[in-house]
Amino acid sequence: MTTMHAGLCVEPGTFVLEERPLPTEAPAGWVLVDIAVAGLCGTDYHIFEGKHPYLAYPRVIGHELSGRVTETAHGFAQGQLVVVNPYIACGTCHACQRGKPNACMNIGVLGVHRDGGICARIAVPAENLIDAQGLSSHHAALVEFLAIGAHAVRRSDMTGADRVLVTGAGPIGIGAALFARATGAEVHLVDTSAQRLQAAAGLGFPHLHAPGAVPAGGFDVVMDATGNPKAMEAGFAHVAHGGTYVLVSVVKDDLTFNDAEFHKREMRLIGSRNALAVDFQTVLAALRSGAVDGDALISARLPLSDLPRRIGELAADRGGIIKAVVEIAP
Repeated sequence: MTTMHAGLCVEPGTFVLEERPLPTEAPAGWVLVDIAVAGLCGTDYHIFEGKHPYLAYPRVIGHELSGRVTETAHGFAQGQLVVVNPYIACGTCHACQRGKPNACMNIGVLGVHRDGGICARIAVPAENLIDAQGLSSHHAALVEFLAIGAHAVRRSDMTGADRVLVTGAGPIGIGAALFARATGAEVHLVDTSAQRLQAAAGLGFPHLHAPGAVPAGGFDVVMDATGNPKAMEAGFAHVAHGGTYVLVSVVKDDLTFNDAEFHKREMRLIGSRNALAVDFQTVLAALRSGAVDGDALISARLPLSDLPRRIGELAADRGGIIKAVVEIAP
């Protein structure tokens, strides 16, 4: 095989499988990986819909990736199952030097700033590969999106004594809720979608609310995963005095809040971006131990050949889907 199909978003609303040469050599310090399974996330749907703030078309999508090492290199064995950390950092900027490659000033996220992994094979820096032995390729493809939630929880410094509200019960919100629950905190979720709340109920979350029915009294930690500016602004009112507000989602718009209320509550406002290696390891441990049920998170599986036909309908009707995955070479 000398060529492969790559899932290319040519422009908003146009997605094709483009034939490309199969990579046979990796740059120095990089490793070739045969992609097994790719998760579809809100970023991919936003790219298809033309709503992503940091993207230039055309773009091969896909950053939630599991795969097997093509050839033994840099401490990885041929055929070894790995998770791809898709945040390719420069290693030299201020953020990288401060141990925050997730916030690299020159970051190149696979599937966003550079072509991604919905294809048969990609080259990845060796330091961006994480051993996933002990997992299935499907569960390994869940690690990246769950790591975003794990990172947000770690950033919040929440404890088991906290009362937590996660706004937005999509995949990122569910991931944040799962790792918030793992701290022992009392976790509430709010969403406009009854389907999403039903999916959260199936994962064992009992405190589920429509936007107008959030309990009074405030929450020690509020985490926004809506990607909706109005919901993000409304979240300030749910933070208890002395509490923390973590913005996990990102939007193009400006956000405003009342400064007097912010100061009166001595609120902490935290941005949470991507994830770090420690967060990937937290997720891997949770999946390996069964603390997080990977099968319960996968709502749909489809072959790569079906993606051009299905991506539009998946983007348009995401309410009942926690995670759809594309099987490339499982």
